[in-house]
Amino acid sequence: MTDSDDDQSTGKRWRLVPMTALTGVLAVIGVVVLLSGCQARSASPGPGPYRVTGTVPARGPFGVAVDSGTHTVYVANYGDNTVSVIDASTRTVTATVLVGKTTSGVENPIAVAVDPGSHAVYVTDYSNTVSVIDGTPRTVTATVPVGTFPWGVAVDPGTHTVYVTNHFNNTVSVIDASTRTVTATVPVGRDPDGVAVDPGTHTVYVTNNADNTVLLIDASSRTVTATVPVGKNPYAVAVDPGTHTVYVTNNADNTVSVIDASTRTVTATVRVGKGPDGVAVDPGTHTVYVTNNADNTVSVISASTRTVTATVPVGKSPDGVAVDTGTHTVYVTANTVSVIESR
Repeated sequence: MTDSDDDQSTGKRWRLVPMTALTGVLAVIGVVVLLSGCQARSASPGPGPYRVTGTVPARGPFGVAVDSGTHTVYVANYGDNTVSVIDASTRTVTATVLVGKTTSGVENPIAVAVDPGSHAVYVTDYSNTVSVIDGTPRTVTATVPVGTFPWGVAVDPGTHTVYVTNHFNNTVSVIDASTRTVTATVPVGRDPDGVAVDPGTHTVYVTNNADNTVLLIDASSRTVTATVPVGKNPYAVAVDPGTHTVYVTNNADNTVSVIDASTRTVTATVRVGKGPDGVAVDPGTHTVYVTNNADNTVSVISASTRTVTATVPVGKSPDGVAVDTGTHTVYVTANTVSVIESR
């Protein structure tokens, strides 16, 4: 069970999780489409072609990532200092991995990312570290110190480089996966949260929650090369590598900003449900999935029309979302892990 307090001045929702000294779970927002200055009507709520086909029990799930090569799902449980390993074929938890700096207490793992080439898993948590899990023995093989309150994590599969946003340091830690050390620290905007990588251009995208911007980092120079204004309190970010399009959930606007990476400008604003939180892209279908924390739904956006084509009810207070690109199956963390498939 969790309690919530809303900060109306910032648009953030802070969740208080029992037995933890510090928890700041930022919620998100809403839904509508603005094209060429005109508002387009989104699809009416309903299951549409998508539906929840199963749920998997978890213990305070938040972040989620999928290894599409092995069809394995990794869920960061901020409620009990663990990562659940789910076999996608059986939809059962096959392993539970203890993470965090200590072996007791609650370190609150937050975000999780997978390197598809090495099958290594990276988990951020409140102990100001990143835990590295070997996907084969499913054990923590390294713990990398980063900045204060690490939040988002993303992997560039081409260079095996890991990027971590440090919320209270206003920085991004760059981790070399081969040495498992921080090789650079990049200053960014205020309250960085979400991070994503375009593997084709090796460009890193970071949301700055307090600045209402998205920063672009050049991976080779490790410098900020552009700043893109978006909606209020941007939170999560995802990239469609096929079209080099970037999607950002705006915490206090109930919208998703669509950024053209070539022009580095917002080309559309799509209204979604209440409290959009996580975002993920299926590059095979160019479909975008957004969790709406305040109304317990997932908005499905067509990248071609930039409209909401379906609204899928899920569990309570959904946060993370990830796609298995091989099966086009979607995994959403709420009070359980919901499995969404198209009909």
